[in-house]
Amino acid sequence: MDYLVVGIASYLMGSIPFGLILTKIFLKKDIREIGSGNIGATNALRTGNKLVGYSTLLLDIAKAIIPVIYVKINYPDLVYIASLCAFLGHVFPIWLKFKGGKGVATYVGILFSINIILGLIFVSSWAFIFLLFRYSSLSSIISSLSVPIYILITSQINDAIFFAIMFILIFFTHRENIKRLKNKEESKTKIY
Repeated sequence: MDYLVVGIASYLMGSIPFGLILTKIFLKKDIREIGSGNIGATNALRTGNKLVGYSTLLLDIAKAIIPVIYVKINYPDLVYIASLCAFLGHVFPIWLKFKGGKGVATYVGILFSINIILGLIFVSSWAFIFLLFRYSSLSSIISSLSVPIYILITSQINDAIFFAIMFILIFFTHRENIKRLKNKEESKTKIY
């Protein structure tokens, strides 16, 4: 029963579409009709409103931190269930016909909740790749790969399986970006 409750609660928390909510409230627009049509923080920045963009980023991170930390403290054996379900809630929200964001900000919240070092590895890798190439998508893909590689190097094989699955999911959510990167059609991201 704990599995079910933790899974559903984490999914519902992860499925809150903050990008959609904030653009509707503050800009009177539907984020799904702007830029890539994605509800995540990168597309929220494309609205031109930095407050909406960065608020979406922080709230998408927080919606993973809240359930994962709660479960880590109260049901430590279920932390990966909570993490996966919060991520899937963001990517496939029931409220939006299962069409959500790409999950990167939510994944950052998961990483920092599970182990702050993993969060720092992801963020520093993301920043380094972004400064070199200016593609948010490329930074996200490579950084999500850096986490299971780090875990394998530090001999935590069981944990590496979970983070390898997360990398595959992030790779999947970025499949259109990967096509655009291959065709040199991906647009560079301005974050400031």
